Amino acid sequence: MTDVIQAETARIIPCPTCQKAMEWTSKNIYRPFCSERCKLIDFGEWADERHVISGDNRDISSTSAEEEFD
Repeated sequence: MTDVIQAETARIIPCPTCQKAMEWTSKNIYRPFCSERCKLIDFGEWADERHVISGDNRDISSTSAEEEFD
């Protein structure tokens, strides 16, 4: 019986932060980003609310947890 080692095919995608071409492989621990720097820049943009996910605009602080799941 022979063992077949399947090579991982690398997809080249642009980094969402800097647009630098990077390989989408399991070896890239920062994917989808090219580096830790780009990952932290993106995280900061979410923290500053420059990125948002659109949806219901109700104020969740005014609803109790019990009302949320009724």
